[in-house]
Amino acid sequence: MSKVLTDMRLHDDAVDMLSKVATLVRTGSDLREDLLEKVRDADAAIIGGSVFNEEVFEVGSRLKIVARHGVGYDRVDVKAASERKIYVTITPSPELIEAVAEFALGLILSLAKKIPMADRYVRSEEYARTRIWYSPSLQKMDSSPIVNLQGRLLGIIGLGRIGREIAIKGRCLGMKIQYFDITRNHSLEKEYGFEYVELDDLLADSDFVSVSVPLTDQTRGLIGQREISLMKPTAYLINTARGAILDQKALHDALKKGKIAGAGLDVVEEEPLSPSDPILELNNVIVTPHVGGASAESHRAMAIMACEDVIKVLQGKRPDLSHLVNPEILL
Repeated sequence: MSKVLTDMRLHDDAVDMLSKVATLVRTGSDLREDLLEKVRDADAAIIGGSVFNEEVFEVGSRLKIVARHGVGYDRVDVKAASERKIYVTITPSPELIEAVAEFALGLILSLAKKIPMADRYVRSEEYARTRIWYSPSLQKMDSSPIVNLQGRLLGIIGLGRIGREIAIKGRCLGMKIQYFDITRNHSLEKEYGFEYVELDDLLADSDFVSVSVPLTDQTRGLIGQREISLMKPTAYLINTARGAILDQKALHDALKKGKIAGAGLDVVEEEPLSPSDPILELNNVIVTPHVGGASAESHRAMAIMACEDVIKVLQGKRPDLSHLVNPEILL
C-alpha cells in the first residue's frame, strides 16, 4: 500500500478517504530528522509548515506529489520538485478564500473600531477604578480616532482569489476600492467599480492597505521603508499573506513614530513570533498567529482537496490542474 506523509492533523473525513488507498504516516513540521527519515519511503506528502527543499527531495526519491494544505507554497522548492517530475499542488478552496477574506475584514474592523485596545482597557486597573469608558489612558494606548468604514478607501495589493474577495466584502461595507496587481482585471473593474492604480499611488491614497500577494522572489520585501513612507499618517496596513512581503523593522519604526496609524498582521517574518519581538510592545498593532484561514469549514475543505489530488496521482492520474503550481512538468 502507498504511504502518504503529513506533518499535520488532517480532518477526519479526509483521513477516512485516504485510508482506503494509502497508509498515513505523521511527522512534526519542526522535527527535521524525523521528516528526513520518514520521507524516504513516502509516495506522497500533504504538508502544512514543513520545508520541502532539495535535501528532502533528494531523500524522498519515491515522492510523486507534494500537496500543500493551503495556498502559499513558499516552503516548497518548486524548481527542485519540477526537476524530479513531482507535482506540487495547493488547496484554493472557496472555504479558505472566504475565511481569509473575512479575517482580513475582521482586522480592518478591529483597527477602525479599536476593539482589541478597548478590550485591554476594560481589563485594566484604571477602568476597574474609574469606569470611564474612553479615558486619556485609552487614548494613549492608541491615539488615532475611532472611524467609520463607510466612504474610506481600501487599497488591495494583489487582486487574486483572496484579494478580490476582500475587495468585494469591503465594498459591501461602503468602502471605495482601488487595487494594484501585475495584471489588470477589467471584468472586475466593470462589475464592481474597482479602480486600478499603480502601487505608489495606492499606498499614498488609501486609508486601509491590504496585502494579498503570494511570496515570490518578486514580492519578497515588496513593502519596505520607502513604500511605508508613502502612506498617510492616518492609514492602516493589513497583511494576511506572508510576513516576508513586508519589512517588519520598517513597519515597527513607522508605527512607533506614528508615521502610520496602525497595522493588523496575521503573518510575520519569522514564525512563530518571539515573545520579545519589539513589535509586541506597540499598542497600535494587532498580531495574530497565522490563523486567517483556520476556520472549521476551510480545514475540512482543504484536507479533502489535498487528499483528492494525492489519490489521483497515486492512481496514475493527474491532480486537478487548477490546483497545480508547476504545470511545466506536464510538457
